[in-house]
Amino acid sequence: MTHRFPLKEIARQAGLGTATVDRAINNRAHVSPQTKARVAAAIAELEGQETQLAARGRRMFFDFVIEAPTRFSREVRNATEQVLAQVGAAVCRPRFLIQEIMTEDEVVKILARIAKRGSHGVCLKARDLPAIREAVGALVTAGIPVVTLVTDINASGRIAYVGLDNKSAGRTAAYLVEKTLGDTSGTVLATRSNDRFFGEEERAIAFARTLNCRCPNLRIIDVSGGSGVHYETSRLMSQVVDQLGDLRAVYSMGGGNRTILETLQQNRLQPQIYIAHDLDQENRALIRAGDLSFVLHHDLRVDVRNVFQAFLHHHKLLPDCPTNLASNIQIVTPENIPSATQILDSPRRD
Repeated sequence: MTHRFPLKEIARQAGLGTATVDRAINNRAHVSPQTKARVAAAIAELEGQETQLAARGRRMFFDFVIEAPTRFSREVRNATEQVLAQVGAAVCRPRFLIQEIMTEDEVVKILARIAKRGSHGVCLKARDLPAIREAVGALVTAGIPVVTLVTDINASGRIAYVGLDNKSAGRTAAYLVEKTLGDTSGTVLATRSNDRFFGEEERAIAFARTLNCRCPNLRIIDVSGGSGVHYETSRLMSQVVDQLGDLRAVYSMGGGNRTILETLQQNRLQPQIYIAHDLDQENRALIRAGDLSFVLHHDLRVDVRNVFQAFLHHHKLLPDCPTNLASNIQIVTPENIPSATQILDSPRRD
């Protein structure tokens, strides 16, 4: 594994000991594939950040701990890389620890390791569970600021929530269903990746309340727990498909849309409207093909920039923190899909 960085710098970026990094780089025994991958990722992150080191300023390390499907975490990484060049108050070094599914205990252990080795800030996307709240509190007590991304943690002492206005998103989805279906009866499938993601819970509650007022004859069937990944989503869909004979609409709050669509097609079910979240690579292909009716999209670069601004304001390196940290919703249809260039060049919203 070739590199041009000091072992201590790689170890700090990876969150590992220098001896472990040395064994991984030199292909010595007793190093797991996961550790080797972590070291390789740290080197790649350092290489990607080298241009920023030309700027003068304090060097700061921020940890991104994210439980999300790979397609979403990839978007967060890309957004972070694009935003780093715009952060001028300090040299910001993001460290990523990402898994598609994390147990409560795994998240707690990760946050405990960060508290022990130190960090200038933790950006967290995790479920709202008691032990995770406690672990976030321990970080705050240790002087490490925490910002939650896309989904919040209740009563945790975090300094900010950054991401989509989830209640507005749920209400918007209900509005789109009503405008498409009108006063009709039938079933609406509402899916979440996990019922303990607070952001998705906010979407679901707002959606159900608004839809009940606008379309009282529609019945909602909730499916939660697939984590947005193929196997778990497929398993859960197979358990409810017999209840979807009069399916009219789908509101997918937590991803796994290709799997959901495949299950519906296999059972000859065709909703009149399908609403999803996030214009990731998979959803971009699905809406272009006409399989999705609408995608409720928000600019992750705005979110990530706000994350860094909140941290730098906390460390007194910026005079002001953004007053509005909620992202606006963009309703994407097959007729207005923004290109990658448009997303890259879209104007800032502070």
